[in-house]
Amino acid sequence: MKFRGKMTDIICIKQFTIIVNTVARLAKVCVLRITPQKVFFIINDGGAVGSSPALWAEVDQGHFFNEFNMEGVSEENNEIFLELQPDKLSRTLNSLKSSQSARSVKIKLTRKHSPCLTLEAELPSLSVHARLVVHDVPVQLIPRRQWHLYHEPEMPEFQASVYLPPLRQLKHVIERMKTLSPYVSLSANRRGTLVVGVTTDTVKVSTHFRHLPMPVWEGQEDNRESAPEELHSATVDIKKLALFLHGEQGGPSKVICNIVEDRTIHLFLINDDVTLQYFLPAATNT
Repeated sequence: MKFRGKMTDIICIKQFTIIVNTVARLAKVCVLRITPQKVFFIINDGGAVGSSPALWAEVDQGHFFNEFNMEGVSEENNEIFLELQPDKLSRTLNSLKSSQSARSVKIKLTRKHSPCLTLEAELPSLSVHARLVVHDVPVQLIPRRQWHLYHEPEMPEFQASVYLPPLRQLKHVIERMKTLSPYVSLSANRRGTLVVGVTTDTVKVSTHFRHLPMPVWEGQEDNRESAPEELHSATVDIKKLALFLHGEQGGPSKVICNIVEDRTIHLFLINDDVTLQYFLPAATNT
């Protein structure tokens, strides 16, 4: 197995760092799947519908990497699966950002006593020669027989689907509600209404967003058994939702919220080069 990728565009390096930071906020361990066309960050923690991952981030390698070479376990299975602690990768990338803008970042799979992702960053220097900073992030190779545990999530059969309002506005609402309750309910209907609310023994607070656009999904039957005005809801851990919203700063072009009533909130972030799916399971004790 071999992997080597190099990023030279400063904006791409920053975007890649943002993605890694988001993953690091949500889990202590993640899986990095490398294929010839894409790179995936996967979190499995039982948070999704069925056996699907809780987070699935899909990165177009052609956008981020100027150079990209990989060889999988075989010609038939030309992929690599690695388990790592994303906070270690995040700290490495953030240390580059906090020092000086790196001219390039090279990521490669190496073996130094044990398998590692080695990051080599070329930093600007006052001398003729550039400075080279090297960091090693330990990884574990996942054997072929376990790859099936990290499959792409299926689109859930949701009852409501809306585009979220501006994330900065939603973050502000969630942060204020977090002081009132450990759980938050998201409700939506087929009129483009989204209601974000918390309920306790002493207070009930909600914020209504109206006339939100609604995506059109192929293969998803419209829920005609309910009236268009009927709200469909799921109650989730407000801290997990806040962590996700706080970690997402990449400026996605579309953010969709799908609600599987009383089961799951499915957040779908899309832009030209990255798609990210996050599944929040409904809370059982509210």
